[in-house]
Amino acid sequence: MRLRFAPSPTGYLHVGGARTALFNWLYARRMDGKFILRIEDTDLQRSTKEYEQAILDALRWCGLDWDEGPDVGGPYGPYRQSERTKAGIYSEYAKKLVEMGRAYYTVYDKIDKKKELLRTFEFPKDYVDQGHDVTITFKVQKGKTKFYDLLKGELEFDNSTIEDFVMIKSDGFPTYNFAVVIDDHLMRITHVFRGEDHVSNTPKQIMIYEALGWDIPQFMHIPLILGFDRTPLSKRHGATSVEHFRRIGILSRGLMNYLALLGWSVGEEEIFDVKEKVKHFNPSTISNKGVIFDPSKLEWVNGKHMRLMNIEELLEEFNDWISFAGKKMPQVERPYMLRVVQVCREKVNTLAQLYDFAYPFFFDDYSFEEQFVSEYLLSPFAEELLKKAIDMFISLEDWSVAGTERVCRDLAGLGIASKNKVFQTLRGAVTGRLVTPGLFETLSILGKQKTTERLTRALEYRSTKIRERTAQT
Repeated sequence: MRLRFAPSPTGYLHVGGARTALFNWLYARRMDGKFILRIEDTDLQRSTKEYEQAILDALRWCGLDWDEGPDVGGPYGPYRQSERTKAGIYSEYAKKLVEMGRAYYTVYDKIDKKKELLRTFEFPKDYVDQGHDVTITFKVQKGKTKFYDLLKGELEFDNSTIEDFVMIKSDGFPTYNFAVVIDDHLMRITHVFRGEDHVSNTPKQIMIYEALGWDIPQFMHIPLILGFDRTPLSKRHGATSVEHFRRIGILSRGLMNYLALLGWSVGEEEIFDVKEKVKHFNPSTISNKGVIFDPSKLEWVNGKHMRLMNIEELLEEFNDWISFAGKKMPQVERPYMLRVVQVCREKVNTLAQLYDFAYPFFFDDYSFEEQFVSEYLLSPFAEELLKKAIDMFISLEDWSVAGTERVCRDLAGLGIASKNKVFQTLRGAVTGRLVTPGLFETLSILGKQKTTERLTRALEYRSTKIRERTAQT
């Protein structure tokens, strides 16, 4: 069994493409078959090597490995359509169809490039020599074209609704519908799983298969991923590339888990590693209804993975993301990083959120939130509280969570302010924020030097703001 994913390198990998690749990969792996990657780069104006590399990188990041492809080779290469064009693979079969009377040459006017001058089964050498555009066009026969779709059942098309179509363009490159048939046959593809936007292309492709006397692969057309307005997910719904979701800190396992849920019935379980579901994958369990992409659900799924992962593994993912996203990070000891990630992951759903949430643990250049300043730091009780806190934390020897908790509760017991106000003032003073990991854990991780330095900084900031307020009045 041989399945393939054949993207065009005209942009970054779309999440819809990633889901299609995932379903092909799952079935190939479940059936001990082969998963082939083919690059369909015949759009010379839009295809680039940079996008091709970005697609390969995205697929690898998604955890989808391939058995044959442009970078790893294989027995049925080359695996780029541009290289196959140069090798004369497509023109050979196009000419064969002309010889069979199933296709013909079309000559166009020099000025009006869309105006046909001649249709002929003989190669129009004189016209070519004169500089006319010439294509090879498939001749659609009367009748009906039928095929069985694994998801949609028996489909039938009246050939009268399909016009003769170009197979080889005037620049010598094949059109999609022709190239895909030649490639799938020569690469011995047995199953074609793709988006349902290709249903209308399928009868044309089957006509070519039948004209050449070739076996037709098993087709399955998967419902498209939709936006909230129930139209196909596109840029107007926001960023839709795998690269984007990687950049905002979605884990590959989180994205693959969520994409698998979009149309595949996996039972009651929602959080899983797709690689552990290979043996359960069956095309018949894919829904035939369109599915809506919900970024908030993706974040929720991702957050679940972040909290279930081994902390060492999550730290590796975090470090890789920091490098990928180009974020700054000071040199800190690994045990410190592990403690920070451990306490911060409970309240975030992405690696980007983890970075922002953990920022005060790594950097001293954080700002004080306005709400903290106005509601707590400038309150009458804050000066006495901060001075007492500095003294008590300087004297503290036990910087375990239990040790910092005792000091915090002792400060609350002094009656300077309510317990909530004491805790929130301390929280904001050492992180600049009112929403953080647990206060006692935060203080324990920061340790004596950072805690006392930051309490002192908050006290000095308060004095500055008081002087500014006084000067204004």
